[in-house]
Amino acid sequence: MKILFIHGLASSGAYKMASTLRILLKGSEVIAPDVPINPSEALGLLEGICRDEDPDLVAGLSLGGFWAQKLRGRRKILVNPDFHPSKLLRSKLGVMEYLSPRRDGATSFTITEEICRGYEALENVEFEGIDAQETALTTGMFADHDEMVDCHDEFLAHYPGRAHRYPGTHLPNFPEIKKYFLPVIENEISHE
Repeated sequence: MKILFIHGLASSGAYKMASTLRILLKGSEVIAPDVPINPSEALGLLEGICRDEDPDLVAGLSLGGFWAQKLRGRRKILVNPDFHPSKLLRSKLGVMEYLSPRRDGATSFTITEEICRGYEALENVEFEGIDAQETALTTGMFADHDEMVDCHDEFLAHYPGRAHRYPGTHLPNFPEIKKYFLPVIENEISHE
């Protein structure tokens, strides 16, 4: 099994959820790139990975859930997705530090108004063209106590019956991933 894991804002492919998936899904390949903050570069990178690597499943956390949702025609799990990243990004204009190490050694990135407008343009069309097949390919996982974002109801409006709740906060820990995500991942892969 090949899984593409997409990290959230200010993170990297080295984020702990990627390593947790590698531990729990022994024998599976977990591809976890460092996603650029620039939206067109990010989408281009992720579409290229899907084209070249053809993952069996895409899992995206937070901003990564936003990106996973854009990868149409792929089986995917959106974990606490943020469908409106431009709002959060506008509150953080300027330089931000990365929270996990990046392969290129970068320790910070800059959020500009231009980047926010790029996300906003993608947000304006993010739910266009969702059909029954796309709905069947998309699952959402939502923390009961998400302190950062809550797009559960919006997800259900576009993907009815495809959401799961789990007890936890925005960033799931190892026991939560093992107990709540692993069965969902295994179920999704078994329906290929």
